Amino acid sequence: MRERNEMILADLIAARAEQKPDRDVLTFERWSISGGALADEVRTYADLFANGHRVAAALIARGMEPGDRFGLMMRNHPEFVEAMIAASITGCVFVPIDPRTRGEKLAYMLQQSGCRGVICTDYCLPHIDAVRERLSHLRWLLVLRTGEGEEPVSLERVPLLNEVLEGPPKTVDMRLRSPDDPLQIIYTSGTTGDPKGVVFPNARFGLFGMLGALLGYQPDDRPYTGLSLTHGNAQAVTLGPSLHMALRAVFSRRFTKSKLWDVCRRYGCTTFSMLGGMATAIYSEPPRPDDADNPVRMVVDAGMPAAIWEAFEKRFNVKIFEWYGAVEGGLAFKPVGVGPIGSFGKPVPGLEMKIVDENDNECPPGVIGEIVSRPATGEAATVEYFGNPEASQAKTRGGWLRSGDMGHRDEEGWFFFDYRKGGGIRHNGDFINPGFVEKVIAEHPSVSDVFVYGVPAASGAPGEKDVVAAVVPAAGGEFDPASIFAKCRRDLEPNFVPTYLQVVDEIPKTVSEKPQERFLLEQFRPDAPNVYTEQRVGCG
Repeated sequence: MRERNEMILADLIAARAEQKPDRDVLTFERWSISGGALADEVRTYADLFANGHRVAAALIARGMEPGDRFGLMMRNHPEFVEAMIAASITGCVFVPIDPRTRGEKLAYMLQQSGCRGVICTDYCLPHIDAVRERLSHLRWLLVLRTGEGEEPVSLERVPLLNEVLEGPPKTVDMRLRSPDDPLQIIYTSGTTGDPKGVVFPNARFGLFGMLGALLGYQPDDRPYTGLSLTHGNAQAVTLGPSLHMALRAVFSRRFTKSKLWDVCRRYGCTTFSMLGGMATAIYSEPPRPDDADNPVRMVVDAGMPAAIWEAFEKRFNVKIFEWYGAVEGGLAFKPVGVGPIGSFGKPVPGLEMKIVDENDNECPPGVIGEIVSRPATGEAATVEYFGNPEASQAKTRGGWLRSGDMGHRDEEGWFFFDYRKGGGIRHNGDFINPGFVEKVIAEHPSVSDVFVYGVPAASGAPGEKDVVAAVVPAAGGEFDPASIFAKCRRDLEPNFVPTYLQVVDEIPKTVSEKPQERFLLEQFRPDAPNVYTEQRVGCG
C-alpha cells in the first residue's frame, strides 16, 4: 500500500478524515450576503473527503487523465476546495480563474492552458459561453447551481455539479505519482502583457500547510478571509494552514470592507488576511465606537502602508504580521513586534534575498534597487510558466528570481518595498510616498476609498510625475473636493499634495485587491469633469 504524504492535499484530507472526521474545518459564511436568510455552508474533513472523491469520479468519467487541465471559476464556495482535492486525487491540474474574468482574458487563460473542461458557477456560465467557440480544447462543463447571480441563468441541458455531489458515495484510487506533479496553474494579473501561468506542484500546496507555524497560528485561532481562493494568498495564509492544523477557517464569498469586523465578531475570528489596497480601504471606513471591540488579535498583511501602520493597530486593537511574497516565490516576513515599522521583514530560512542595481551589483543599505532571491544553498531559482520557457528563463536570469519590485534594506538587514519596477512617483525632485497621501485623504469623512498614483508631469520634465489621488466618495454624503485639498495642504508637505483628484465609482482592483493603476490611467484626463485641481475648485 502506498505510504501517505501529507504534503499532498488528497493524502492530508484522507488522514484528517480518519483522525477528526467531524471537525468543522471550513465555514463558508453567507450571513454577509444575505443578512442571515441563507444558511452557512460548513464542511467537515469527512465531507471534504467524500465530496472530493465524488468530483474525482466525475473528472475520470469525463476522460480526464493525469496532467490534464480544467478551469475552476467561482467565488469562495466549498465546492472550490472539493474540486482542488479532486485534482489532487486524480493527478489532474486545475486552473483557478477569478470569477470576474471575461472576454479576451478569459479565453486566453483557458486556451493557453489547454483546459479540457471547466467547473464553474451558474453566474460565471454566461462568460464561458461567450468565448466557448474560441476554446479548441474544451470538451465539458460542470456547473454549480447557486442562484447567487444578479441575473437568472438557464441551466437546461447543462450538467450540474450539484447532482454529482448529491449522488452516491464514490471512492477513487489515487492517481498522483509524485508531490512534484503539478496541482494547479495560477495566472499572473497580466498588468504588463498577457497573463503568465505559474505551475504549482502538489508539494507547494503542502508547504502552504506548513506556513501556520511561521505565521504564529495557535490551536484555538480561527482564521478569516474574504480574498478569493483563485489567488495564492487565500490558499497560503488561510486554507492551507487551516486544513493542516484543523483551525476552523471562515471564508466570505468576497472581501467586503464594511462587513469585515462584523463577520469577525459573529464567527469569533482571531486573524484575517489583507493584501494590496485593503488596509487603506478599511481605514477609510468612518470610525465607530466599537472599532477596537473585536476578537481579532493579529492581521496577516502584505503591503501595510507605513503611514497608517500604528494608527491601524491602535484603532482596531490588533497587531500586524507583515510578509512579502509573489506567486512565483521570494518569501520574507516580519513577526509581530519585531523589526522596524514599514519593513516586510527578512527572508525565510533557506532563502537568500538582496537588492541589486541594473547591473546586478548589490546595493548598499538605503539605496533602492530590485528585490531578487534564490535558495540559500546557491542553487539557481526556478519558475515554470506554463508553455512559456522564454518568460521562465527571463524571470530567473542569472539564477536569481527577479521580483520586478523595487525596494531597499537597512543596516540591520530589514527589507522594505518601495514601488513596482517602472513605477514610483517623483514630483518636483522628491520621491512621493503614496501611503502618506492616502492616509490623510482616507481620514476625510467624505472618502470611502483612495489610491494615489502618478501621471507624466504637465511640465514635461523627464522622469517627473504629477500626483493623482483616485477617490471614491462615501455613500450618502456631499462630496467637497475643496475640503480634501485643504486637508492635504494642512497635513502634508507641499510636494505631497495631489495635483489632481480623480473621482471614481470604485478603485479597479485585481483578485488580490491590488489597485489596477493602468485602468485609472486609461480613464484619466486632466480636463475631464470628474477630475479636480485646486484652481478648479477655488483653492489656489
